[in-house]
Amino acid sequence: MPDMSASASLAMTHLVPLAKEVDENKVTPGVLGFIVFAAMALAVWALMKSMSKHMNKVDFKDPADPDAEAGAASGAAPAKPEGRRD
Repeated sequence: MPDMSASASLAMTHLVPLAKEVDENKVTPGVLGFIVFAAMALAVWALMKSMSKHMNKVDFKDPADPDAEAGAASGAAPAKPEGRRD
């Protein structure tokens, strides 16, 4: 098996001079970088909105709550959360 550290150091010695040639003042993300960032931000926003809708649909019941068991046993209709629409 060849020594990977030797090949990595050889690759770095060839890449370092290339990196020195790039002018740091002229390298910018540009329009494409902005478009990619904006698309990712919109995707995160849409996912958070969807997650919020799905979390509002979840009926959280405490399994140790004796009042919930008594209400279900007596046939009483469970109360709807205020923000929920059916």
